[in-house]
Amino acid sequence: MFIRNGKRFRSLLAFGLCLILITGLLAGCQGNGNDGNTEAGSNQQETGFKAGTYTGEAEGKEGTIKVEVTMDQADQIKDIQIVSQSETAGLGDSAIEQIKEQILTHQTLTIDAVSGASETSNALLAAVEAAVKQAGGDLAALKAGTVAKAGEGKVEQLEADVVVVGAGASGVSAAVSAADKGAKVIIIEKTAVIGGASNLSWAGKFYNSSVALENDVKVAVETEIADWIVDNHWRVDAAAIRQYVTKSGETYDWLNQKGYNTTFINFGGEQLHMLPAYETRETLLRAMLAESVEQHDGQVLTETTAKKLMTGADGAVTGVVAEKKDGTTLEISAKSVIMATGGYAGNKEMVKESFGFEGVNGGLGQNIGEGLKMSWEAGAKVPDNFGGQMLHQTLARATGNLKKEFTSFEASYPVMTTYLPNFMNVGPSGARFRDEAATLTAVAAANTSAFNGAYHLVIVSQSQLDALAAKGMTGVNAPKLPGMPPEFYADFADQFTLENPWTNAEQVFDAMVASGDGFKGNTIEELATNAGMDVEVFKDAFNSYVEATESGVDSEFGKAKEYLEPMGEEGPYYAVVAEINNLGSVGGLLVNTKFQVLNDSRVPVKGLYAVGLESEGVLFNDTYVGNGVGLGYAFTSGRLGGESAAAGALNQ
Repeated sequence: MFIRNGKRFRSLLAFGLCLILITGLLAGCQGNGNDGNTEAGSNQQETGFKAGTYTGEAEGKEGTIKVEVTMDQADQIKDIQIVSQSETAGLGDSAIEQIKEQILTHQTLTIDAVSGASETSNALLAAVEAAVKQAGGDLAALKAGTVAKAGEGKVEQLEADVVVVGAGASGVSAAVSAADKGAKVIIIEKTAVIGGASNLSWAGKFYNSSVALENDVKVAVETEIADWIVDNHWRVDAAAIRQYVTKSGETYDWLNQKGYNTTFINFGGEQLHMLPAYETRETLLRAMLAESVEQHDGQVLTETTAKKLMTGADGAVTGVVAEKKDGTTLEISAKSVIMATGGYAGNKEMVKESFGFEGVNGGLGQNIGEGLKMSWEAGAKVPDNFGGQMLHQTLARATGNLKKEFTSFEASYPVMTTYLPNFMNVGPSGARFRDEAATLTAVAAANTSAFNGAYHLVIVSQSQLDALAAKGMTGVNAPKLPGMPPEFYADFADQFTLENPWTNAEQVFDAMVASGDGFKGNTIEELATNAGMDVEVFKDAFNSYVEATESGVDSEFGKAKEYLEPMGEEGPYYAVVAEINNLGSVGGLLVNTKFQVLNDSRVPVKGLYAVGLESEGVLFNDTYVGNGVGLGYAFTSGRLGGESAAAGALNQ
């Protein structure tokens, strides 16, 4: 039997060996060169992964974030290099490093955004993801993991006399002044940065400060107060205005004594005080907190987010529930709580619902209104004038993209046209809507535009562009340099003159059009069509404007003859997309002159105070119209509000 089946056995054995050989040959044809690494080879076959370094990019809050990602395995990121980024110093750049570290440490792209820098955080994650996709990496595996918070489930209890929520200019001032009055203070800030919007701002207004009087610049207080009230149609708290105008001068001296030195500027008769050098501000504010709050057994807690106000049986506010970066819950009991969370301008939906504004948030992304919501839930009144915003600057949508291709000076050509009265301005429909001399005043420029849509268009003719290219802004008879904030032209200040020719002007404007940040047409009809305007509306407005430039009489808006710059005979024509910059919301809580938050009956909510933007609605009817008032009020309300909160907590 064995001998009889031997031939069959040998045949089966030979057949099996052939199958093994064929399979091996096929595998060799499909191999990827990863000898001895079966797992890596399998991943490459399934995903097309190829080890190496790949570039990814995404748009952050301030510009493009570009990264290089190195991968040796499909489900592991070996290294991340930040090639370029322009995010806010101290906040955005810190968030980038934090997210990068977490990705590499935990090998996951499922990471919570850094508080106050969500746009930056999400952009970095998107840039890394783009690079992983190029490598053919295993995105599913890299998104499957999460970062566990070490303190999740833990609860810590703290006690203080005063808790301050938010560490911007008003919050720091409140914490310092409360501590100086003998209160034990805990100040919490959800980002890693102290200073908030004051780190980005230019100057504050401290009426009749000692330095202003030394320079013979004096404001007639009673006239200033009376005009302020009338200009806001009497729908303001006259006592709050008087307190700010008469007490803000003292704040200048108080800040100087604390080491936060400002520089007086006679700004066309206005008393403005320029803040310290940008790179020093946070350090100075931290020093103020160390010397007052921490010296009196208080604490400064960053990356700690307030979640809820604690209240007693009688409705009095008794503290704050917050969450630390590691997930630990803090229950901080206190006799006084000061809200200084900076408003809600970073919450697009909330701004649109309350004010109808659809422009750009030029303030801080972390200001999303949670402080207001917590206060409302605790019984605070929503003010009758709720919704006002701090519209203060004009932006050209093209600037960021143009800076990738041109010098800063050249990239700023479009935005400079938005600050000059010599060009025709129209709304989204194509209708002209103002005397363009409004562009000479920041607040007037911002509010007249916002009242007419989400953006406006600055019309520039070919002859005007040629004049700019040949003679700079003198070529179009600009009356003065564009009134842009200093930070807009800081890196080309030496070129920022009326006479400097706009070299490459046509190339810049064509690049603006190519990126979708502006429009061009060989005829006015073509321009209107390309820009989405109503052709007939724009034609009527354009022809009327040309007639005004020829006659020297603007019968529709009364624009001065010297600003009526000829449009020329032929196209092409350009339209610059101009948007309005919202620096912050105005108000949201109603306060008295002790900065106590009021309820629906206009009676103080016991234990609750508000300073800064949260309380600024008492000064304005429906929108901010000041110059330097925002910062001046932030420091002054913080100083005075902190003293009141300390007095309440200590029964003084």
